[in-house]
Amino acid sequence: MTEGKMMSSPAIHYNNKVLAFFSRSHKMVFKLGKDFKVDQVNVELREFNPFKNKGPLSGWYEVDFTEKEVWEELTNLALSLAKENS
Repeated sequence: MTEGKMMSSPAIHYNNKVLAFFSRSHKMVFKLGKDFKVDQVNVELREFNPFKNKGPLSGWYEVDFTEKEVWEELTNLALSLAKENS
């Protein structure tokens, strides 16, 4: 894993692809894939939609700062999924 940027925000990369980043709205955003079932984790995941006039980014989910205790677990999950798909 390496550090980088996504949408001008600090990000975690694996194989030159972003797997998680800290958004300007103080939420962590994770790439879990479009087939990910949100009920697999015990935290509220919301589809990430940074656009005003478009739909959400497919496969990207955000988690509030109030749930920061699960960020590491979700980062590890995103990394595992990235490794499976590389």
